[in-house]
Amino acid sequence: MWVHPIISQRASKGQFAGLYSDLRAHPPKFFNYCRMSVATFDRLLGELRPALTFQDTNMRRSVSPEERLIITLRYLATGHSFSALHFEFRMGTSTIAGVVRATCSAIWMRLKASVLPHPTRQQWLDIAQGFLERAQFPNCIGALDGKHIRVKKPPNSGSQYYNYKQFFSVVLLALADTNYRFIIVDIGSYGSTADARIFRASRMGRWLQSNQLDVPQPANLPGSTGPPAPYVVVGDEGFALSSQLMRPFPRRGLDAKRRTFNYRLSRARRFVECAFGILTHKWRVFLSPIQLAPQNVNVVIKACVVLHNYVRTYEATPDEDAQVESLPSGSDTIQLGRSGLAGLRVRELYADYFLSPIGSFPSHQ
Repeated sequence: MWVHPIISQRASKGQFAGLYSDLRAHPPKFFNYCRMSVATFDRLLGELRPALTFQDTNMRRSVSPEERLIITLRYLATGHSFSALHFEFRMGTSTIAGVVRATCSAIWMRLKASVLPHPTRQQWLDIAQGFLERAQFPNCIGALDGKHIRVKKPPNSGSQYYNYKQFFSVVLLALADTNYRFIIVDIGSYGSTADARIFRASRMGRWLQSNQLDVPQPANLPGSTGPPAPYVVVGDEGFALSSQLMRPFPRRGLDAKRRTFNYRLSRARRFVECAFGILTHKWRVFLSPIQLAPQNVNVVIKACVVLHNYVRTYEATPDEDAQVESLPSGSDTIQLGRSGLAGLRVRELYADYFLSPIGSFPSHQ
């Protein structure tokens, strides 16, 4: 048959035909269904409409931009399989797969420049001010961490995607600000690769090490007359120490100075953990293994990252609690090159400052 009888009734009995108008009349239900408000959906649709509009033919009518976007948001919000969406929307499984893939690509290509721009020097200073006010960590321009996104084992991939948590994954490496927005992301590395290695090989890491991100010049810490401190990103024990990246002191034998530094760094680093938690619990496709080829998994992750920033920008939502992943401590006896030795000096500079009267915040000690 040319069209299955179930699919032929899409215009009258499909989920889009039966629910879309009613959902728009009830904003709370619309928010639960699409993970965004009606106003944000309309704004998003307006920006994507040119890329989602296709020509009708003599054989059949094209899927409308509204329905394409609803299907994609529903897939990202629930993680339902394409087979399940086939019955909900009364549309062919292969058609739904093509709609989701094309819409996710359009979201990334159309919106990445506006919601993931290359930060300017003033934007770095604004981010640093946010970390000073909310985490009491001065000269910090971002919190860095990696998240393992569960995937189905790709064919003939061996153990490339098998991570230390004992499941198959690709890695989302992200730098986040205090508004739980992503600043820079690296997507698609093998799950078996360590975060530090991914960071060194990524464009983000190369740009940071070679000073290509227009990061402000070193500046005195607030109230301090000591040597200028460089602007840094903060990470966990899985990253290598350098003059641009601060990691905690080893947990053994901590004195008051080092314990205070670790506490402040933990306060700053929690923002990227919370950003991952918000991303995962809004777009629940990440709560179970994604049943797609690796290249299509990367497209889905890119779309979710963009939508995360888009919704955080246009909707004033309260801070959300996040389930923070517990990451294992890295080795404390790593080989330090010239960059690592410079990082030791910078870390000691911050630790001395935090313990001094001018760098202490009584309500947060």
